[in-house]
Amino acid sequence: MAEKQAASWQWSKTGETQRRLLDAAQDVFAESGFLNANISDIVERAGSSTGSLYHHFGGKSELYTALWDRHNSAHLEQVRAAVAAERRAGTDDPLELFCVGARAFLAGSWQRRDVAAVFLDNDGPPGFERRRREGRIEWIRQNSALLGPADTSRNRITLGVLTDVIVESSREVVVHCRTRKQATVVADFMEELIRKLSV
Repeated sequence: MAEKQAASWQWSKTGETQRRLLDAAQDVFAESGFLNANISDIVERAGSSTGSLYHHFGGKSELYTALWDRHNSAHLEQVRAAVAAERRAGTDDPLELFCVGARAFLAGSWQRRDVAAVFLDNDGPPGFERRRREGRIEWIRQNSALLGPADTSRNRITLGVLTDVIVESSREVVVHCRTRKQATVVADFMEELIRKLSV
């Protein structure tokens, strides 16, 4: 029993250390960008040590990638939850579900705009752009499961454009919106564009 309690305490301590390092990295990357971010600044803000950062993440690049994964997972979970709730409410029209998901994505962009801003520029570690491109391809694949197969040029182009409309709308929310009302105006315009392009 004591071993289980010790393991549980150790796991919660590990999770807390990782969270503090990720939160500190988010602040430092937002202020300095990836290239100019200093590991010593991150560990100082986290109240941790350089050894702990390397133990948990392996280095600055891996820390940046872990921050991206945390941010991306939160976004995807918010979208999935919104679409699932809409399905439970009886909506089965693919375009309606797609719009609900797109709006949930933008809501997440507004709510987590501080961390989203970290990933807007091409200032990540080597290989990160490839990872982002692969994520976009996977996102298009998931969108095709909802909106229809990417089996023709027309469908592939439409799915790519719709995905890019969401991405650019997210950028607009993160960079230019100062109020929730402004973010809602962007979401309304995004949905209008999606509906027009989906015809």
